[in-house]
Amino acid sequence: MTAPLVDLAVHHRPRGLSDRVAYGFVKALRFFADTFFAKRYGHRAVVLETVAAVPGMVGATLTHLKCLRRMEDDRGWIKTLMDEAENERMHLMTFIEVCKPTLFERFVVVAVQWVFYLFFFGLYLASPKTAHRVVGYFEEEAVISYTHYLKEIDEGRSPNVAAPEIARRYWDLPATATLRDVVEVVRADEAHHRDVNHGFANEIAGLPQLKIAPCPRTRRWNRTGSRRHNFPPTPAA
Repeated sequence: MTAPLVDLAVHHRPRGLSDRVAYGFVKALRFFADTFFAKRYGHRAVVLETVAAVPGMVGATLTHLKCLRRMEDDRGWIKTLMDEAENERMHLMTFIEVCKPTLFERFVVVAVQWVFYLFFFGLYLASPKTAHRVVGYFEEEAVISYTHYLKEIDEGRSPNVAAPEIARRYWDLPATATLRDVVEVVRADEAHHRDVNHGFANEIAGLPQLKIAPCPRTRRWNRTGSRRHNFPPTPAA
């Protein structure tokens, strides 16, 4: 399969205090990631995808409970967030096969997951708009990181190894697929999550909706007909 084209110029300019806080927080995370991992993009992906898989599950859980309390339809919100969480988890499982994280990195994954889960849960309760804006900015940085990863592969600084079997199954890639093919579909996934989450935040804030980048089809999509929704959901709170 061919990964959808990714618009690398997409960036939501912060508007208001909550946007600036979200943007500053993500930039701080980016600084620490760059300092700790440098250009070890595979190892960076393992830790960051652990974080990226948290927001969708948190948002889906709280939205599910809200809909039960209010006895109202979610208009596809829960499915969208659950699909995002699953997709990010598959990114993690893929890069674990690629880079084989060290024992210390596995410890970092566990510590970061718990800290970020508790932080994001509280943030989502306090301000769903800010929470989704954080994810939107986080995914903007992910698109940048995977673009750099592609450059490292193209210029020979990172080996273009065969795609792991788990990635070939999930994205329905050919047997000849390489790591570069995997990074391309992962980057397209992140661009989709970027636009969806900025769309969530815009919907809550009453701002115009923007175009949502297409996401690569997966074998699960082909088998069940399920997909991430391309329409803005209702506010979660």
